[in-house]
Amino acid sequence: MTTVVTEEAVQAKSKGAKRAKRNRHPHKAYHNTRFMNSSDARVLRVLAEYLEPYQRLRKMKIKDTIVFFGSARAKALEDAEQRLARAQAAFGRRGDDPSCAAALKAAEYELRLARYYEDARQLARRLTEWSMGLSESQRFVICSGGGPGIMEAANRGAAEAGGLTIGMNISLPHEQEPNKWISPKLGFEFHYFFMRKFWFVYLAKALVVFPGGFGTLDEWFEVLTLLQTGKMKKEVPVLAYGKEYWDEIINFDKMLEWGTVSKDDLRLFAFASTVDEAFDYLTAELTKRFVKGGGRRYWYL
Repeated sequence: MTTVVTEEAVQAKSKGAKRAKRNRHPHKAYHNTRFMNSSDARVLRVLAEYLEPYQRLRKMKIKDTIVFFGSARAKALEDAEQRLARAQAAFGRRGDDPSCAAALKAAEYELRLARYYEDARQLARRLTEWSMGLSESQRFVICSGGGPGIMEAANRGAAEAGGLTIGMNISLPHEQEPNKWISPKLGFEFHYFFMRKFWFVYLAKALVVFPGGFGTLDEWFEVLTLLQTGKMKKEVPVLAYGKEYWDEIINFDKMLEWGTVSKDDLRLFAFASTVDEAFDYLTAELTKRFVKGGGRRYWYL
């Protein structure tokens, strides 16, 4: 009996042989997704979150940043005004309903917080315009955590001024979406909080702390601890914006009274309550410390 071998059969056999040959070769370790996402490869992921931002920022020639911290819950003034109007209308119809009273109070505070959104936006815009007037090598780029609220306001203000602006977003169980104002190629996504914090501080030449919650306090006090202990060698001005808010939230005088901080510790940061005041302070300090005074500005590993 004669067996007829078709062209299709020959091609199928050839493909099967090639597939079998490929299967004899294991994946390279860095192509093994299961391994790369395992606890054993954690150190590689940490290194990636150090080296990948390093490469991109160096290619973009970014050596100086002004970092904005603040609440992700702050809304633009227009949005806050609309919510207040709705809450007032609901309270007018059902004023005896406790939930309406609570919603009205929350909307009133949201409007107060919205003022800081607009201030952050204006301050970032003015600082960007100022920095763009300096030499290319001395440009200070606005950097934020990349999310909504004060972070969005800072990126928005810088973008509206026509400057570059950085967003260092963090992956959370409830996803924090990067805001739309971050410059192309300057949006970063971190898994590890400590690597994100490293990049906040490493290039920072100033930090501005707007009203915020746990995350803002965490970032602010970690920077103060680095300055207090001498772990941060550069003299970075730290500005707490919104004395009205911070005086209600933290009693630094009581800390001094109890002896848990010193007068020198309280000189590690300054307060400002208006955009003009903040702008004048930051531009003066940046000029003194990093424009005229030089300061360490080079890249190194």
